[in-house]
Amino acid sequence: MTKTEEEIYGRLASYCAQAERCVQDVEKKLRQTDLSETARKAVIKRLKTENFIDEKRYCRSFIMDKFRFNQWGRIKIRYELQQRGIPHETYREALELIDDEEYLSALERLLTQKKRSVKGAPNEAFQKLYRFAASRGFESNLIVNVLKRIVKNADYTEVIE
Repeated sequence: MTKTEEEIYGRLASYCAQAERCVQDVEKKLRQTDLSETARKAVIKRLKTENFIDEKRYCRSFIMDKFRFNQWGRIKIRYELQQRGIPHETYREALELIDDEEYLSALERLLTQKKRSVKGAPNEAFQKLYRFAASRGFESNLIVNVLKRIVKNADYTEVIE
């Protein structure tokens, strides 16, 4: 059964009202319909006009959720937003909303917690923790600074080089 453009718009408006969505999320849903390319663009334009899609709002929500709940760093968040087709200017402003003190504190908390489960000599622990924090998207200079405080007797030159 073929749905009309108005029916699809209604479903997508409901989809966008449930949670923040970016244009790419909506386009993915639209590709599953049999609407023409022109009709798809019209639906997206209308969703933007009626404020169901707002990429700045989406970025703020995405960034704060991924930072607070998933404990991701700025690098990983930036990468994920790029993968979703969000323009640099849009997410750059939102990334600046992360408080530097809170960011550093989250990294330290994350590494301190992970340190409890890491086995090995100080150098080995340092490297494992470094890789862990880097995989979470934290900046290398911040990781090294925090690790210097929490891992005693480690040789930092191996990791830095």
